[in-house]
Amino acid sequence: MMFLNKVASLFFTTTLILLGCLNTASAKLPVEVNGQALPSLADMLERITPAVVNISTENGSSGTPVKDPVYRHFFGKNVPTQPGKPIGTGSGIIIDADNGYVVTNAHVIENADKIIVTLKDKRQFYAQLIGKDLKADVAVIQIQPDRLTAMVVATGKPSRVGDFVVAIGNPYGLGQSVTSGIVSALGRTGLGIEDYEDFIQTDAPINPGNSGGALVNLRGELIGINTAILGGKSGGNVGIGFAIPADMIINITDQLVENGRVERGQLGIEIQDIRPALVKAFNLPDGQGALISGVVSLSPADKAGIQEGDIITRINGTTVTNSSNLKSIIGNLRMGSKVQMEYFRNGLIKKCVAEVGQVSAGKYREIGRKPVVESKPEIENASPWGSFEVDN
Repeated sequence: MMFLNKVASLFFTTTLILLGCLNTASAKLPVEVNGQALPSLADMLERITPAVVNISTENGSSGTPVKDPVYRHFFGKNVPTQPGKPIGTGSGIIIDADNGYVVTNAHVIENADKIIVTLKDKRQFYAQLIGKDLKADVAVIQIQPDRLTAMVVATGKPSRVGDFVVAIGNPYGLGQSVTSGIVSALGRTGLGIEDYEDFIQTDAPINPGNSGGALVNLRGELIGINTAILGGKSGGNVGIGFAIPADMIINITDQLVENGRVERGQLGIEIQDIRPALVKAFNLPDGQGALISGVVSLSPADKAGIQEGDIITRINGTTVTNSSNLKSIIGNLRMGSKVQMEYFRNGLIKKCVAEVGQVSAGKYREIGRKPVVESKPEIENASPWGSFEVDN
């Protein structure tokens, strides 16, 4: 009994000490622990958040229903608009401070007559549309290049599942907001969100209004543009968000800036996924790859020696997981690009080189469709710089 009393007394004393420490800590948290600063993302965010902007849009047409950008992909709700009324909010990223180029999602500025960009320092500009690619949901707009900060893009630095990431955007129109998480998966395709998909999946909380915002690594480099969320009826975050990867963004934005449009090359093939029965029938080592179900005569694939029944397993050293993945890889290449292909035929791995280009005749499916060409539209009251509003 005496031993139990001593234990109880020791427990009571320890509890009082801990409560005292907690009270002291709540009164004034230490800046350092054991002489070392507490880990924080503050310095990195102070440096890069000026490159993330808020985007609002207006439609001057009466009676025109438009898709609300924040619900467009997974919820499909329509929002009726009135003349001169806001039709949506989203986010964007300054990628070229000298020229004022801002990249965002195409659905953020869809059907907009006016695009208003608000910087972190509260200055506002009217933007003009440089071009958009609806097939990949990327758009480039331009604002006055006045004291802007651009974000560094992490091209050539592939992300890995488990990497820590930070999402920055304009959720629910509240203004700039920051959340954190990890890369949950890479190369997500076949979701039916866009025609060309190669998404980064993240559990960093992404909510309506984050579309077009930045997904960055811990160095503050852009690795993707937040594009869509998977959620319930409320449309809020459930830990599954998708971002377009940086290499796809740069390829598309370069073409939009140069030509106001995107032209995608083709191989001239029909493709389908590898079903379990085909894995057994072809004696494949795994179920990855894309089955060639048709080849257009005299197409780039035909000239390279690809035949019906071949299974494409790798493109330029990248593993092909399924038909959607192959479509995205080829769709991200420019006309005239050389591709090194590995394919499975009669139990053997073979290699060839093809040059992607246009296919003028034949039957098309998947990759074999005509290249995506988006015209450069005009926006009312968006002439360069003269019509911009600046709040100092």
